[in-house]
Amino acid sequence: MTYLTLDEVKQPLQQFENFDADTQLAILWYGYLDIKGQLNPNPGHKVEDVANAVFDRVKLMSKDDQLQAQRDIANRANTDVSREYGALSPSSKLDFWLLLAQGMESGDIINVPDDYQLPAKAKEFGSAVKSMDFDVRINFLRNAVTAMGLNTSSIA
Repeated sequence: MTYLTLDEVKQPLQQFENFDADTQLAILWYGYLDIKGQLNPNPGHKVEDVANAVFDRVKLMSKDDQLQAQRDIANRANTDVSREYGALSPSSKLDFWLLLAQGMESGDIINVPDDYQLPAKAKEFGSAVKSMDFDVRINFLRNAVTAMGLNTSSIA
């Protein structure tokens, strides 16, 4: 399935890329919390088996390793998990992050610490994203998570 990168998300995507991995992960988490009530599960849609496998692999790790795996994906590190994630389709990548967020809520996945404070620029960024139309925000999220992970087809 193809999708378009909307013009209104191109600048926010560039800004997002400039944040460090921990800030990106926090932005994704807070973004999920903000829109989760608007998400409509699609009962006919199944996450690709490989997306479930990557999520299950992360879920079985220690909390410290779970965080490192997420950082590795955000940093496009050359690790098994980042390469497996990089091979997922854009929709499966979005589903993977949804599974992670749900795992954070259930306690199966390490969560953002309660005392974590977004840097000031990230707070401003989050407010700007929050003001976007829901469909534009989903387009932004899809693009942001699609860029993550190591794409082995680009390694020579």
